[in-house]
Amino acid sequence: MPPRPRKALRVVAPDEAPPPPARPKTVTEAADTGTTRELLVAMRSRIATAVEDPNTPARDLAALTKRLSEVVRDIEAIDAREGQEAERGGPVSDEAFDATAI
Repeated sequence: MPPRPRKALRVVAPDEAPPPPARPKTVTEAADTGTTRELLVAMRSRIATAVEDPNTPARDLAALTKRLSEVVRDIEAIDAREGQEAERGGPVSDEAFDATAI
């Protein structure tokens, strides 16, 4: 997956208001047009809603909570990878294999 372009930082005017927060994508929107992370975030929200719903059958709660923790772990892994890439100045490409280095 190619890295997401970053917005350039700029100085804001003293009377400038911050932009309104972006509306989170639905699962369908994220699946159609979003990144893997956006899809996972939408899924996390949807699963959390189902877990909190008092009408969710008790037999489904164990599977839902397990999947919720897996999705959270996947999001954390993506964030950690992006953080490491940012520290290194971007994605690291593979170098050519040198058998003599072994």
